Amino acid sequence: MTNDSPEAKSSFARLLPLVLIGLAAVMGAIYLKDYLSFDALRDNREALIAFRDANYLATVLVFMAAYVVIVAFSLPGATIATLTGGFLFATFPGALFNVTGATIGATLIFLAARWGLGERLGAKLEASDGKIKAIKDGINDNQWSMLFLIRLVPAVPFFVANLLPAFVGVSLQRFVVSTFLGIIPGAVVYTSVGAGLGEVFASGETPNLGIIFEPHILLPILGLCALAALPIVIKALRGGKSI
Repeated sequence: MTNDSPEAKSSFARLLPLVLIGLAAVMGAIYLKDYLSFDALRDNREALIAFRDANYLATVLVFMAAYVVIVAFSLPGATIATLTGGFLFATFPGALFNVTGATIGATLIFLAARWGLGERLGAKLEASDGKIKAIKDGINDNQWSMLFLIRLVPAVPFFVANLLPAFVGVSLQRFVVSTFLGIIPGAVVYTSVGAGLGEVFASGETPNLGIIFEPHILLPILGLCALAALPIVIKALRGGKSI
C-alpha cells in the first residue's frame, strides 16, 4: 500500500482542516498580534464609531464574521474582540453578538476536530479498557455537567474546551447549547468592560482584564460551576461512580 492509496488520501483530507487551523493560528500569532490588540482598538476607535454610526447593520455583520474567524482559527485577539463588542454595541446587544460569534467559531473548530480525529479517537477510547475507558464512560455519563464546567471555569483555555468534546463523542447539539449558555457569564463581564472603554481611553488607562478573578465576579461564577458539578457528585454518591 502506497501513500497515494485511497485510505491515505482520506486520512489527509480529514486532517487538512485541522492542519489549516494550526497554520492559521501560528501565522496569526506572528503577524496579527499587533493588529488585534488594545492599542489598535484605541488608535482606531474614532473610525470604528464613525463607521458604526453610518452603517450599523454592516458593522454588526462584519464584527460577528471577524469574531467567528478569530475563534475558528484560534487567532490572537478573542479578548480584544469581546471588548470591541462592548465598546461598539454596549453590554447589550454587544454580549449577544459576542456569544453568538464565539459559539459559531467554536462550533466550526469542533466540527473540524471531530471530522479529523474525533471519530477515530472516540472509537479507540471506546475499545480500550482500564482507566482510560473509565474516564470516557464517566464523561459520557455526565456530559452536560462536564460541558458546562469546562466553559464556566476561567482556567480552562477556550480552544481546549472546543477540542476536548470532539474527542469524546459529544453531539453537535449538546456542544452548541452548552457553549452558548456556558460562555454567557464571562462574555457579559468582558463586554461590560468594553462598554466602559470610552472612559478608559479618555483617562489614558488600560482596562482591567483581571476583573473576572475579583471576588464579586469570580464567586458567582464558581457558584455556577458548583451547580454544574452537583449532578456528578450526586451520581457518584448514589452509584459509587466517579470520573
